[in-house]
Amino acid sequence: MSLLLFAEDRLGRRENQNVERRWPHLAKGTTVRMWRRTTTILFVLILGGFGIVIASLFRLQIVQGEELEARAVNQQTQDTVLNAQRGTIYDCNMTVLAKSASVWKVIANPNYIKTDEAKQQIAAGLAKILDLDESEVLQKLQKKTYYVKIAGEVETDVKDEILKFKEENDLGYAITLEEDYKRYYPEGDSAAVVLGFTNAEHQGVTGVEGSYNDYLSGTAGKLVTARNARGSDMPFQYEQKVEAQNGCSLVLTIDENIQRILENAVEDAAAACGARNRACGIVMNVKTGAILGMTVSEDFDPNEPYVITNKETAKEIEKLEGEEKSEALREAQEQQWRNKCISDTYNPGSVFKMLTSCMGIEEGVITEDSPFTCTGHYQVADRSIGCWRTAGHGSETFQQGLSNSCNPVFMQVAERLGADTFFRYFEGFGMTQKTGIDLIGESTSIYYDAAGLGPTQLATSSFGQSFRVTPIQMITAAAAVANGGYLVQPHVVSQILDDEGNIVKTIDTSVKRQVVSEDTSRRVSSMLQYTATVGTAKNGYVAGYRVAGKTGTSEKIDEWNAQGRKGEKKYIASYCGYAPADDPEIVMLVFFDEPLSQEGQVFGSAIAGPVFAEVMSQALPYLGVEPQYTEEELTKLDAKTPSVTGDTVKTAKEKIMSQSLSSKVYGDGDTVISQIPAAGDTIPKGGTVMLFTDESSEEEMVEVPNLVGLNLSQANTAASDAGLNISISGAALTGSNAVSDTQSIKEGEKVPPGTVVEVNFVELDTVH
Repeated sequence: MSLLLFAEDRLGRRENQNVERRWPHLAKGTTVRMWRRTTTILFVLILGGFGIVIASLFRLQIVQGEELEARAVNQQTQDTVLNAQRGTIYDCNMTVLAKSASVWKVIANPNYIKTDEAKQQIAAGLAKILDLDESEVLQKLQKKTYYVKIAGEVETDVKDEILKFKEENDLGYAITLEEDYKRYYPEGDSAAVVLGFTNAEHQGVTGVEGSYNDYLSGTAGKLVTARNARGSDMPFQYEQKVEAQNGCSLVLTIDENIQRILENAVEDAAAACGARNRACGIVMNVKTGAILGMTVSEDFDPNEPYVITNKETAKEIEKLEGEEKSEALREAQEQQWRNKCISDTYNPGSVFKMLTSCMGIEEGVITEDSPFTCTGHYQVADRSIGCWRTAGHGSETFQQGLSNSCNPVFMQVAERLGADTFFRYFEGFGMTQKTGIDLIGESTSIYYDAAGLGPTQLATSSFGQSFRVTPIQMITAAAAVANGGYLVQPHVVSQILDDEGNIVKTIDTSVKRQVVSEDTSRRVSSMLQYTATVGTAKNGYVAGYRVAGKTGTSEKIDEWNAQGRKGEKKYIASYCGYAPADDPEIVMLVFFDEPLSQEGQVFGSAIAGPVFAEVMSQALPYLGVEPQYTEEELTKLDAKTPSVTGDTVKTAKEKIMSQSLSSKVYGDGDTVISQIPAAGDTIPKGGTVMLFTDESSEEEMVEVPNLVGLNLSQANTAASDAGLNISISGAALTGSNAVSDTQSIKEGEKVPPGTVVEVNFVELDTVH
């Protein structure tokens, strides 16, 4: 044992000496044992470090391997959204009103473009092809990104130019093209307020585009690809594709032909009367609630919805700057997008009298022959409320009171009904609730309930004042008057189709309730037919079609009261009617908000009545409704011109005379080489057919005279003296005091002899 200790001591001293020789800086007191301990600690620390590294590698590769690989994929993959194609919108005849077509997004990948020279070259090329500012394109290419949009909604022909540019310059992934879709409206601004439009994200904003957006949108797909910075495949490269599901299509109740007839008539009349707050019109099937046409003047083109339609408004906005300009532009856009037919409320005025008539007949408080007396006013509580005819109508039956649009008669009917009964029918006709039409933006009405209908409110409500409803509410109620008393829900979509054209859903007729009996409906329709034939509504008369109609001239009394009952009174001129009265097919409402006075006329009969007649005279024959003329109508109707081209002058004259027409010969020839009007055209009986007998005579032209402001006889004479014919419409067939208010060809225009000028007649002394 001592020998072992001795050897260890000698060895220790020797190692200590070696340490001192190697590290002389160490303190003399440092022992070998301390040095060994230090070495051991260092070894353990190093070994522990390696252990931690190995454990971390195990955790990363084995435990979290899948998670981290997924993260890598997310960082190194590119998701491409595959947009679903939005469904097509058709009219009832399958005419395309809205569709989606392929367009392209131009995408740049600046990180793939290595030199400034290349970026400048690409910017110049793209700017030229896309008609963009080169500096703006270059600015986008300077960004440190793999994705920047250069342009959107690029048409296919432009896309092809870009592909050629890519190929010629070997651009690879520097420029890519992504397929997208753009919404097109082939019929332009037709039915704009019904269709609405979509925004940049392909989402519906207004109209059926908005209300049926979930059906139309479909479901977007996705393409996922793994790439490195050079665009090459990754070791775990993959591609996954989820196909987009295209949206459903809509078949509307709108008939594009009727829609165009309605739009043209309303736009022309709104411009002529200077309607300061726009005009609107609705045509609806009385039995189903299907909307055949709906329009608002000064609406918009859904292809360019942000462009202001009203040129004067656009000019005023351009004069502004900054925030003021932005705000004015926003307000103008929202105004033209607003569907006045469903979103605005108004006082319906005397049009409402058709509902009050139903109430009185149904409750038995009046009959057609009930006697009344109108002195020009009626005392209600402490107020004397006047009739539009200040001298009064004298003694009259209820039917005559409706025909005369006599306010005192209807105040008395409401008085007999009482507030509770009146409000029950008011509610029954749908005046207190939204109709539920399948368009976004429908407003609620403003009215007095039964408790709030004091004597004055009840009296004025009887003739359509003291409450506000929407046009869609009013026409829906009018349909109930026409169809046997049934309140139906209006709608603009008839079917929803899937991507393959299969019917997904059919929108059937929805009857909410029967408000009045079929007998009441029939009796009131008969009275309204009388009103439209010889009464205040005769400016809406259409020969052969037994129109039932009622005019409305309502005061914007709330605004006038707000002005302290001073200044200009503003009006709404309207007409509501349906045909044929004994078997109604369609009902129409048209109104003009704040028309300018034309020769003192701001009334529904003078402004709205002729528009109703114009639309109905075209829509009813188009729908296959055959005219049934009375004997009186037949004597005034137009005659068809016979074919006389190729006949001798003598034979031609005889043929023409047999049709109750006259003739006038131009030229010195013996044979008719052409005629005006052409064979089969219609002109009033007694009109003139022009016969041309040589080529020189065919070149003659005549000047159109002024045919406005004349009675029928005067208009006929003026046209005949000028070598022209007229075709008459409106009150000329029924009214003894009718005068012409419009002519289809302007005064002073040069036309061939015999040309037919359409002239409309109205009764200007009729105000309601």
